[in-house]
Amino acid sequence: MLTKAKHFLTAPFTGALPAKICFRSAEMPAEATYPWHSHSWGEFVYSFSGVIEVKLADCHYLAPPQYGIWLPPNVEHVGQNRYEAHHSSLYVSGELCGSLPAQACALAVTPLVRAMLEHLRRHPPALPQAESDERLLRVLVDQLVGARRVGSYLPASDDPVLGKVLEMLEADPGDGRALSELAHAANTTERTLMRRCQRDLGMTLAEWRQRLRVVTAMSLLEQGRTVEGIALDLGYASSSAFITMFRRLTGETPDEYRKRGGQATA
Repeated sequence: MLTKAKHFLTAPFTGALPAKICFRSAEMPAEATYPWHSHSWGEFVYSFSGVIEVKLADCHYLAPPQYGIWLPPNVEHVGQNRYEAHHSSLYVSGELCGSLPAQACALAVTPLVRAMLEHLRRHPPALPQAESDERLLRVLVDQLVGARRVGSYLPASDDPVLGKVLEMLEADPGDGRALSELAHAANTTERTLMRRCQRDLGMTLAEWRQRLRVVTAMSLLEQGRTVEGIALDLGYASSSAFITMFRRLTGETPDEYRKRGGQATA
């Protein structure tokens, strides 16, 4: 669920793009939002640090830094972050979007795509664009065409039963209650809850809960919290168990994530 915003931001382009492909990066303060808007070009949203949320009329996308969010042209959306974040947007004119996904989705970010985005962040293309910048941007779009689609990293549900359980876990990511206990708290059966998880989330509740803990941990790491303290807050008996889970889901340790995020915001 999106939080109430304290800072309202304005999309940089209206009417038309100044080039067929444009790149922009910006810092977002905590609890900031880009209010509901749409545009005739596609947009790929990526967060160098922090977690970006994008809400559409019928779904809610949340992606940590190993994923980006693709928005096709003319899709009304709102963007927000709960904590301070550094994000970028790659704007792609409608005529170049034919090979990109026709529906909004999260895309896996490969090391090559991440390196290209980081290069663009450090050396933003000027307007009018140099020929070398235009070539790089077109290669980046080609890489996104072939990127693996992953839906939403942390999907939501409007189901009154499952939604109640997800809200309980979001309020306390360290909640260690078993599936049967959560089902009882939501006045349903364990089997019904399992079935609705697969239907609405496409994964088990255990996997969803681990993803929630990863997203929560990322924000706490960026706030300077210790790995040991985060592990205890999230219900792990030891920091090693937490580190193992974090590495399995993100491909890096909490300290590696913290160091990379620090470099991105330098």
